[in-house]
Amino acid sequence: MSREILLLVDALAREKNVEKDVVFTALELALASATKKRYDDEVDVRVAIDRDTGDYRSFRVWTVVEDNDHEEPSRQIAITDAPEYDKALQLGDTWEEELEPIEFGRIGAQTAKQVILQKIRDAEREQNLNDFLQRREHIVSGSIKRIERGSAIIELGKLEAILPRDQMIPKENLRVGDRVRAFLLRIDRMGRGPQLVLSRIAPQFMEKLFEMEVPEIENNLIELKGVARDPGMRAKIAVKSNDSRVDPQGTCIGVRGTRVNAVTNELAGERVDIVLWSADPAQFVIGALSPADVSSIVVDEESHAMDVIVDEDNLAMAIGRGGQNVKLASELTGWKLNIMTVNEAEVKHEAEFSKVRELFVKALDVDEDVADVLVQEGFNTLEEVAYVPLNEMLEIEAFDEDTVNELRARARDALLTQAIAREEKLEHQSEDLRDLQGMSAELATKLAEHDIHTRDDLAELAVDELVEMTGIGEDDAKQLIMKAREHWFA
Repeated sequence: MSREILLLVDALAREKNVEKDVVFTALELALASATKKRYDDEVDVRVAIDRDTGDYRSFRVWTVVEDNDHEEPSRQIAITDAPEYDKALQLGDTWEEELEPIEFGRIGAQTAKQVILQKIRDAEREQNLNDFLQRREHIVSGSIKRIERGSAIIELGKLEAILPRDQMIPKENLRVGDRVRAFLLRIDRMGRGPQLVLSRIAPQFMEKLFEMEVPEIENNLIELKGVARDPGMRAKIAVKSNDSRVDPQGTCIGVRGTRVNAVTNELAGERVDIVLWSADPAQFVIGALSPADVSSIVVDEESHAMDVIVDEDNLAMAIGRGGQNVKLASELTGWKLNIMTVNEAEVKHEAEFSKVRELFVKALDVDEDVADVLVQEGFNTLEEVAYVPLNEMLEIEAFDEDTVNELRARARDALLTQAIAREEKLEHQSEDLRDLQGMSAELATKLAEHDIHTRDDLAELAVDELVEMTGIGEDDAKQLIMKAREHWFA
């Protein structure tokens, strides 16, 4: 019988082109499966085959678990009972009892065959997958074998890949037999179907297509700094030259547009804007909003946003159809962009000017003329008035030294008063609100300033209200409110 096992293993390993150990493992599983059928209860069985002699031994296996998890005595041992079996047993350990081996010839032939062939198929698929991964291909090409629930199954030699419906370019009509190229998005080793998941809408797909069309990118003469896509419609890529003799935009476009057109044709006519990257964020944004002309930009570092001012003639172009141009520019540059006309910018500037003026009039107890001088000189907060170096404030022609010192003293007193008021409000804030996941001391302070003292107060807010109060992002606000509401549904 041992000789039969060795001959079977040798024959299957050669026939299926897999390691002998794979066949041995499959046989062990088949023997274990057949052995389990001796028992009415669900049991765990391990079979070990000697790789040299073909002899095999069978063991029934129990796992040591916590007392309150001891629900299957046929497979588990409670930790308090473990010393009766072996004093060295710990949680998670196994205890085995040797069984009389089942006769190999009596194994249900169908069961054994199914287990062995499935194991071998898995091994073949894993080997094919590893061979593919060693080639380090980012873009793959193959023909569509079939369509399943809108997703395309693509044949790649010995492997199959799936192009999910949500990774196809919208309105692209793919049919069985078509050859397609796509980006290798991820590998799903847990799935029973195709393990290679592809995408034609990923920004990396466009990036790799340009690398194939533009040799200068592969040679590192040109660097791709970013890609933003509205798949099938429009895209923007940022490029930078590492050689002053090379024009990155012209090189990527190619003679008569041949290079960029090759990418466009592959992507169902997706129009590509090639933007010159700049280390200066404002200059980068101006390029990213092309073809619109920008009049001026106001940068807000704190909120990582820019007010982009354009004239009326450029407004529609800067925003783009359905906001497409500004959305892609924002995605490419990483900045939140607010497009506005010159008139809108003036209205906003006047509103901000009035707000800061009112702050200074009230907090510093000065008239509007003094407040106007401070705002015109670039002061926007009480902290700036209180702590900007003295010599900088003394440069303001409208103020003498006594005025400057008085303003600084009043600003510090106002800040101290505000801090005391905040502390008093924080004292009224409930502990469960302060301890809420995602809550910070700064956030709690801002909420206290708006009289949000309890978890229920926060839970009753709308997302836009919380964003306006605190300045946090919409997604963060949504998560925080949902966290505050959890106890309602507990």
